[in-house]
Amino acid sequence: MDRKIKLIWDFKGPNGAQTAAHHEKHLKEYIAMQKLTLKVTGCQDLTDLHSIAFMVTPEKEMLQLRDALKPHRAEVWTAPATE
Repeated sequence: MDRKIKLIWDFKGPNGAQTAAHHEKHLKEYIAMQKLTLKVTGCQDLTDLHSIAFMVTPEKEMLQLRDALKPHRAEVWTAPATE
């Protein structure tokens, strides 16, 4: 089974949550424009002043997406039990 990688963009400050939500919209637009099969995106508040936007990609596609989208960091993704 191919590992999945979570590409992460960090947004800090009082407007971080709104910026992360807006960035997720752009990630979804990019996925649609490029006709990618990716389906997992999201945003999450880590603290009151730190939020993230993310997308999950198969490891074999990670380098291409990393170079095109310039995420701040990445980690191996483990799917929640409901997926």
